Amino acid sequence: MLVAPSILSADFGKLNEEIKDICESGADLIHVDVMDGHFVPNMTIGPVVVESIAKVATKPLDIHLMVENNTFFVDLFAKFKPKYISFHIEEEKHPHRLIQKIKEYGISPAIVLNPGTTPKLIEYLIQDLDMVLLMSVNPGFGGQKFIDIYEKISEVKELCIAKNPNCLIEVDGGVNDTNIKDLKVAGVDIAVSGSYIFKQSDRKAAIESLKV
Repeated sequence: MLVAPSILSADFGKLNEEIKDICESGADLIHVDVMDGHFVPNMTIGPVVVESIAKVATKPLDIHLMVENNTFFVDLFAKFKPKYISFHIEEEKHPHRLIQKIKEYGISPAIVLNPGTTPKLIEYLIQDLDMVLLMSVNPGFGGQKFIDIYEKISEVKELCIAKNPNCLIEVDGGVNDTNIKDLKVAGVDIAVSGSYIFKQSDRKAAIESLKV
């Protein structure tokens, strides 16, 4: 299991130290939640902060867009050369076009599904994706309780096996040491975890507990 700590739960008063800490503690990716206050009822960070993160991070960035006007934000954040840029299928009218735009930047494209969104919406897109991000909370805020999406994970895993075996599955929301083994069994490749990691005094031990 790869682990992507979500900086939404970090102490932004000492963000550089927090980024260095989780990179040194074994993080595989740095998960960056970008919220615009329209698609979700919260606002987080813009390009100035992400630029600072990119300069400090020694691990690849995993940028999760929770926004309206995805194309604008892809153009805005592509210059920081993240490993992944993911966007919500619920908000995008032309997903295939946007996937190609992300690829043209040399970035791996990913699509996000909210808890109530059926995987059927991405059946015709899965072959062009490098990752599918499944939300196990309703997006907008950190620290929420995990929603049971195991059946959906299995369904997406079957889609990947059938159409694109190289496509990874990432899960975000309420991930901790009590559900990580079940997530692994269901087919998850990357675990996003925010409050569980950042609330621990020993971040290395917290990250290692998720590497099942």
